[in-house]
Amino acid sequence: MHDGASQFSVKIAETEDDLKAAQALRYEVFVRELGGGGEMVDHDAGLEQDRFDPFFDHMLVYDNATGEVIGVYRLLRGDQADKLGQFYSEDEYDLSALRRSGRKLLELGRSCLHRDYRGGMAMFYLWNGLAAYVAKHEIEVLFGVASFHGTDIKALMEPLALLHHTHLAPEDLRVKSRVYQPMDLLAEEDINRRRAMLKVPSLIKAYLRLGGFVGDGAFIDHAFNTTDVCLILDTERMNMRQSRLYTQGRGTE
Repeated sequence: MHDGASQFSVKIAETEDDLKAAQALRYEVFVRELGGGGEMVDHDAGLEQDRFDPFFDHMLVYDNATGEVIGVYRLLRGDQADKLGQFYSEDEYDLSALRRSGRKLLELGRSCLHRDYRGGMAMFYLWNGLAAYVAKHEIEVLFGVASFHGTDIKALMEPLALLHHTHLAPEDLRVKSRVYQPMDLLAEEDINRRRAMLKVPSLIKAYLRLGGFVGDGAFIDHAFNTTDVCLILDTERMNMRQSRLYTQGRGTE
């Protein structure tokens, strides 16, 4: 996907070099910047990699001026997960509700942008590339683990409770954390919503704006120094939400 006049282009990794470019950006963001780790991380080569990488599609955003990969998304369809034997997030979440649905699933993960490109158009290209991929493969439900930095639950009490009270997935999509960290840590009336939302990472906010839900319970990932929530997007419900917005004129929802 390349708009000749634009600064960015998007493609799915095809070669070993493409994959290494994705892993190098992930190392820069998840290891150097956020202090994460993992048993297969190659510190000498500067690559953040794991045993799941060969099974995934890796979406890359390039800066056309430099040829550098400046954004990545890791994508795993249900048919690819069957070959792998699991979804990546099944180590953290019981996905029975999604598996029982019989719908076409896509797992999202390892989304990141180089620090110099955050807050600009690069994320728009990553989202557009994802939308094209979803349409091509007729995906019905998207899901994946998204993270808060750090593992101090007290510091994250308000945003986690806000997500639980206002965005908990309906029963038919409600996955559950395997090492259960409750998110229902404060009564809804005790939450300062503005302060809580300021602590919610921008990627999670973006999913919520699209009509996303969170699963039941958080998962504390000590290796990556994160507190994870599972986000679920139902394309059918998203379409209903968007059509409601259109029928309300400019929409205030």
